[in-house]
Amino acid sequence: MTRKRKELCSGSSVPRIQLLEFLFQSTQDLQVSPIVKYTALSLFAQRFYPIFISRSKQDSIEHWLLQPVRESNLQLFALIAIWISSKIHDSRPLPVKKLKILADKIIQEQHYTTRDFAEAEVIFMQVLHFEIGTSNIVYRFLEDLLLQLREVATVGDHLNFEVCMDIMDLLYEKEETSILYNSPLSLAASILVASYVIIVPKQRWEFPVLPWVKYGMACKEEEIIELVRYILEHVLQPRS
Repeated sequence: MTRKRKELCSGSSVPRIQLLEFLFQSTQDLQVSPIVKYTALSLFAQRFYPIFISRSKQDSIEHWLLQPVRESNLQLFALIAIWISSKIHDSRPLPVKKLKILADKIIQEQHYTTRDFAEAEVIFMQVLHFEIGTSNIVYRFLEDLLLQLREVATVGDHLNFEVCMDIMDLLYEKEETSILYNSPLSLAASILVASYVIIVPKQRWEFPVLPWVKYGMACKEEEIIELVRYILEHVLQPRS
């Protein structure tokens, strides 16, 4: 799903959405699983990138990959996030050779060696203080929630997880919507309810999905309603 935006972030001359499109495209080219994709997004977009552009971490790590900030370097670190995610989730992680072939093909400004990949991985981990826990991501909660819904209500069969993932992708578009990922439980519940509203025919709304997710995820109903409204306004707005 390609969405071109000219949205400049304050700490870098590289548009944030441009880097996320690079990551999205890379996960497609590498044919990774959804859990690898969304873990990589969590590692890069929610954790590494905000720290990176603040420059507080780069100043403490002397390396040409950090100073100055270049688009090619940020693209490399996006690939590193995918690589780390694959190591976490795949029984056969992506080989560095495959990542390098892709980098040679799509990164225009710089040629990276396999050694550069290894050094970039170390830097990535240092910036994150070697904390790469991935159990607290929206994708996991949302997947579990949908499986539970399908066990208790036939209406769950109407929900398409692809639509849920499309919503997740769209919420990464802007910084103000990507902030929602900081509350994974309530966001997972709200995405499920939003997809329910979008997909399930109104005449089939007999299942009390809002009270069900509120109970299952221990969220406040008012918070979910507000988030669902916000999500629907964002994903359903016309796009140029």
